[in-house]
Amino acid sequence: MSPAQPGPSVRIRSRADLRAARRPRAHRCWGHLIAAPLWPLHEANLGTLLRTCDAVGACLAVPPFGWVDRALQRGNTLRRPTCVHRVGNPLRWLAAERASGSHILGVELAEEAVRLADLPPARRRTVVLLGHEADGIPPEALDLLDTVVEIPMVGTGLSLNVAVAGSLVLYKLAGLT
Repeated sequence: MSPAQPGPSVRIRSRADLRAARRPRAHRCWGHLIAAPLWPLHEANLGTLLRTCDAVGACLAVPPFGWVDRALQRGNTLRRPTCVHRVGNPLRWLAAERASGSHILGVELAEEAVRLADLPPARRRTVVLLGHEADGIPPEALDLLDTVVEIPMVGTGLSLNVAVAGSLVLYKLAGLT
């Protein structure tokens, strides 16, 4: 038997290396990508999605439910200000975003949906609309969508939770995958 060859040398980057390679402070509204879980059910999903928004340089649009601010405060493990847009009426806000030229992309199971792997990076302001965890995007909001993206699954579940689905789509749209 010959002796095992050592593997390639791997250098783990330090926190100082990581900070030097990234933006020096939390971003203000870049306006390029906005995650919009406008009908949330679970508080934990908002905190997780907020962390992903920071990672990809996106903003988060949230509805005016009383518990949303508490959920975001608990979920903001970065302890720095993040870009959060408060949305009064979700349907009016989506219509205004679309009228101003934003691309409205819904994450939903639909026949005409683009597979996540085929989704190109966003080249203009894009709102990623995420539906209710149990019911999906409400029917009255479907007419406001420009594109629908579907996340293929081979397991027995019908869908992923909002935070996971939103995170996958945001990374793809940001061009980080």
